[in-house]
Amino acid sequence: MSIPPAASPPIPIRLGLVENWRQFSLLALVNAFVGGMVGLERTVVPLIGSEQFHIASTTVVVSFIVSFGVVKALANLVSGHFADVYGRKTMLILGWLFGLPVPFMIGWGPSWGWIVAANALLGVNQGFAWSMTVLMKVDLVGPKSRGLAVGLNECAGYLSVGVTAFLTGYIAEHYGLRPAPFYLGAGYAVLGLALSILLVADTRRHVALELAHHAAPAQQAGFWEIFRRTSFGDRNLFAASQAGLVNNLNDGMSWGVFPLFFAAYGLSIERIGVLKAVYPAIWGVMQTATGPLSDRWGRKGLIVAGMWTQAVGLLLTAATHSFGWWLVASVLLGLGTAMVYPTLIASVSDASNPSWRARSLSVYRFWRDLGYAIGALSAGVLTDLFGAAVAIASIGALTFASGVLTAFAMTDLRGGASKGQSK
Repeated sequence: MSIPPAASPPIPIRLGLVENWRQFSLLALVNAFVGGMVGLERTVVPLIGSEQFHIASTTVVVSFIVSFGVVKALANLVSGHFADVYGRKTMLILGWLFGLPVPFMIGWGPSWGWIVAANALLGVNQGFAWSMTVLMKVDLVGPKSRGLAVGLNECAGYLSVGVTAFLTGYIAEHYGLRPAPFYLGAGYAVLGLALSILLVADTRRHVALELAHHAAPAQQAGFWEIFRRTSFGDRNLFAASQAGLVNNLNDGMSWGVFPLFFAAYGLSIERIGVLKAVYPAIWGVMQTATGPLSDRWGRKGLIVAGMWTQAVGLLLTAATHSFGWWLVASVLLGLGTAMVYPTLIASVSDASNPSWRARSLSVYRFWRDLGYAIGALSAGVLTDLFGAAVAIASIGALTFASGVLTAFAMTDLRGGASKGQSK
């Protein structure tokens, strides 16, 4: 009678970027495909509405961003709870399943309603898939390197947004607005889903390890308690939530209005693609620096300065009428957003207990991505009533005011300080 071999001991779980570099790198690649799905739309979709479907109202043209923003915000809101219940990997795969039809609906849809519906599905894709890549990276590295982890994740996503925005503009200039640019999206969706199913591992054991060594005990808190605390009950979480909302409010405005604004001055689709690529590309690349800097310098200063830098970029865009100045403004927008974006996510993680961090991040991302819908809708109405320059300048002023509010409301926890996590 043979004795069965002893079962292999489970691989020990450790926290840290170096210790988990394989899974971390894989998740960065997956998030590049997630970001590429949004990049498909940054240059060409507003032009499809105005030039192919002959929609005269800017408010109607940006309706695809409204559907995207509302659905993504709601998907973010439930993603953290579902991740705790069903696992991070399950939600990542589900996000990709919702994303699969998107490029086909936009590339071949017979009416504008198909574009709007596709963006609702894209909102679920982004709310589940992008949320999970952020959350899983934060799980892997532990509390000491959150800014770096978020910076690298957002770099992969938004660099892909920028590259794809440029590529779609180039393809559209040479092969038409549809369907050629959307072949890229089909490839992104298939590859992202395959990698998520076959190679990505769940990270809930890493959360359990962090909880076991955490200074504050796990806290039992219901959904509405966490929603209240993240929205307005904790001054740091409130400051982050309102800044995130305004950040994506101005991004939603730029997504829908900038291509129409630039085209009205005679810019070609390819040059519009350049401008639409520079902003997210710099946003993506610079996060590899601003994320870890927030771990060393603290969160508050970078957030406030970033909001004000964005405001300058928006006001410069509204006040000028040449490609060169718009390029400078796009650089400023990218730099300002890079200072803000990973730092806000890290600041929310600082102020949250690990036992409900996934849910507090979900609430923060709900408010942040609701900004897409609010920004697109308000910019569309302002553009129809007063012109695009007034809409851009008004939202630039709002962005500056959000930075002022953050400066007064936020108490800096100095990147990963545990004292805020016990709240």
